[in-house]
Amino acid sequence: MVKTVAGSSDQDTTSTATAPSVTHPSGRAGLFHSFSYRSFRMQWIADSLMSWSNEMENLILGWFVLVQTDSPFLLGLFGALKFLGTLVAPIYGVIADRMDRRHMLIGLRSIFAVLALTVTTLALTGTLEVWHVFVIATLTGMIRVADNVARQALIADIVPRESLLNAYGLTRTTQDSAKIAGSLIGAGLFAQFGLGLAYTGVTVLYASSVVFIAAVSIVRRAVPSQRDPVFRTLKSGVSYMRDSPTIMAVMFLAFLVNLTAFPLSNGLMPVVARDLFNTDENGLARLLAAVASGALTGSIAMAALSRIARPDRVMLFGVVAWHLFLLLFAQFDTAGPAFPVLATVGFASSVSMISMTVLLMTTVQREFRGRVMGVRMLAVYGLPMGLLIGGALAEVFGIQATITIYGIVGLVLTALSVVVWPQLLRSGAVIGSDAPPRE
Repeated sequence: MVKTVAGSSDQDTTSTATAPSVTHPSGRAGLFHSFSYRSFRMQWIADSLMSWSNEMENLILGWFVLVQTDSPFLLGLFGALKFLGTLVAPIYGVIADRMDRRHMLIGLRSIFAVLALTVTTLALTGTLEVWHVFVIATLTGMIRVADNVARQALIADIVPRESLLNAYGLTRTTQDSAKIAGSLIGAGLFAQFGLGLAYTGVTVLYASSVVFIAAVSIVRRAVPSQRDPVFRTLKSGVSYMRDSPTIMAVMFLAFLVNLTAFPLSNGLMPVVARDLFNTDENGLARLLAAVASGALTGSIAMAALSRIARPDRVMLFGVVAWHLFLLLFAQFDTAGPAFPVLATVGFASSVSMISMTVLLMTTVQREFRGRVMGVRMLAVYGLPMGLLIGGALAEVFGIQATITIYGIVGLVLTALSVVVWPQLLRSGAVIGSDAPPRE
């Protein structure tokens, strides 16, 4: 049974109802029109701070693990541990449907800040060891996915349906800008001041994110009855998803890109930097920034669109292009010509992921959003699998061969998804319009 929270409405009375209309002279919605909603502005800032701290953390600790252990496999294991919580992501989705998602994010990000402070203290006292990093990665990995589930569902609570494409596009820029600035700043601080002072910045950013997410106002949300058992609630959500071929296809493609496409930029790039391009942590930051610059361009381009006539085809195009350019990148053994290819990889990743998320959020009924995003985050488990397999393959065959294998596997399985779910090419859903998507 589903009930609506008392006092809810279709508008955020603290911001949405009074938000000014932001349009181009042509009447089309402006690039930043979602910022007219105060709650979205606060969440965007909070998510930006969270993403910046996360990227700084990934670069600093990833480089620390690789230098200390000289093992691509252990580097892959470190990356995999950060996504350990994907195993229980559906339960996080049930929690997100049952409680105030803002309160959930406040609690989660407070934990991140405390864990970052722990690393800072160990580093400043000269007692940080690799096993400490793996313990911290395990703890953050258990809750990072919960943060992703809550933040994605919260956006759909605070902006209207017709603004979701713009809102998710702008939200994606928080991650993309972080991969540019966060990586460069993290590498610069690490090289200049050492791990301890660099990690102080990570701690401050996590704490600041808590402050801004607390400023979000939620007036509209739907939650399942507290009398329903957790697993019954989860089962109803899974049944709901199984009845939609479009949702099932998106879930498969989300798992696929995490398995074969994301490992390069989300864990294995230090191996590329050191073993393929013979560069240091600053070179690593530039490689990550190249991917992120393309992703940021893709996010802005998606945010600027008021509608997508065929989101299913846009999603498929992005996934195919992503793997094709991974194959091209694998042919380079010098960094210079690889930068524009990495930028294109990033662009394709944004197009793919934004179209996936908005397609889900415009298809799914409000009371199921948390559970659907919980299962969607379960697809992220493909990333730690991809990191572990990729790390092992890189030690045996080298990083170029590993990227090539992933590119080919990704293209083959994408083609298979179209055969299994032909609805991907027939649905004709329109994102950003008032008409609901249809199967």
